[in-house]
Amino acid sequence: MDFGMKNRMSKIFNPKDGKTVMLAVDHGYFQGPTTGLRDMKNIIPLIPQADCLFVTRGILRNCIDPKIETSVCLRVSGGPSILGELSNEDITTSMEEALRLNASGVGMSMYVGAKNEDRTITNLGRLINEAERFGMPVLAITAVGKEMVRDARYIGLACRIAAEFGAHIVKTYYCDGFEDVVAGCPVPIVIAGGKKLPEMDALKMTENAIRAGASGVDMGRNIFQSDSPIGMIKAVKAIVHKGATAEEGYEIYQKNKKSAISGIDPNMEKV
Repeated sequence: MDFGMKNRMSKIFNPKDGKTVMLAVDHGYFQGPTTGLRDMKNIIPLIPQADCLFVTRGILRNCIDPKIETSVCLRVSGGPSILGELSNEDITTSMEEALRLNASGVGMSMYVGAKNEDRTITNLGRLINEAERFGMPVLAITAVGKEMVRDARYIGLACRIAAEFGAHIVKTYYCDGFEDVVAGCPVPIVIAGGKKLPEMDALKMTENAIRAGASGVDMGRNIFQSDSPIGMIKAVKAIVHKGATAEEGYEIYQKNKKSAISGIDPNMEKV
């Protein structure tokens, strides 16, 4: 791994503990103006809390302050909307564009057990070939076919394939037996938040994943669709970077939620 690759990886993963809290706000590329992302101004306060922002080039150009210190991982695949066959994706953004936008990484989806499995996986190989020329890390976002159970067998299969093709980071779903998925994947794994869960459930999932060996999260809806997005991302950070329990994280979430309602800054000391 050369200097450029190592440098970019250090901007995605905190060098102090090797872990990351990525904030995923790329959902609009196939869902349109989904809940929580209809007005992108809502995510601006969340960005400084994240280690890395996972975003599309259109939102990055038009909605994000170029002076942010948070690193950027750029979504570079797409094609179908939520109304079509999601596995029918292709590479949509060039490496030159990613470099021009000062991305620290690029990410794309691959679908195992889905209709277009072979094309999405070979597209991943093409992207990695191009990214390696510029020292650009590639995040492989694993998905499995609708008929496949999201268990350690199939999730482990998808993650290992991504690593075998040369992905530098893998994003996948948490499942029972996740430690086996991690053991079978020789590159860092971050978990997807998935659909909106009750806050405690999302925090327990985060804690369980970190304890099983995950290197962090790439979480979206469980943060920006929460009734206290700031509280939720701070809670997730505490679990990922400080080893907090889900219960401790939930206290952070609750404290920030109550403070937002009362208008009191939760970071202010009582006199």
